[in-house]
Amino acid sequence: MKKQQGFTLIELMIVVAIIAILAAIAISQYQDYVIRSQVSEGSSLADGTKTAVAEFYNNYGRFAADNESYGLSDPASIVGKYVSGVDVGTAPGKITVAMSGASAHTAIQGTNLVFSPIPHAGSIEWSCDAQAGTTVDNKYRPTPCRD
Repeated sequence: MKKQQGFTLIELMIVVAIIAILAAIAISQYQDYVIRSQVSEGSSLADGTKTAVAEFYNNYGRFAADNESYGLSDPASIVGKYVSGVDVGTAPGKITVAMSGASAHTAIQGTNLVFSPIPHAGSIEWSCDAQAGTTVDNKYRPTPCRD
């Protein structure tokens, strides 16, 4: 009787199935990572705006109504690859980062990252607002902004 050499078809099919399952998990995790990195661009662009808002509040004891009052550029000119604008408006001191740049992933297209100032004895603490249907999904937000 001849000794079997190599792999049987069933063994190869099992290996392929295991690799496919692992690849499906890895691709899903990688997609989440890519989206979170795109959202982090918005958070980084908001950091300069946060500084301007905090300085204005420390100097005048109040919040202004728009980018110009804080000495910032027009919202449409504070942009990135995944961000179409950073605006201070709607509510005093509230910063809205529009996640709709040309290359933004479809999961964040048309959503916003919103930061609200909370004054505390001469300093500003920032909270992330979640407005149903308009803000970036919780799993994609920066760590300090997750629920």
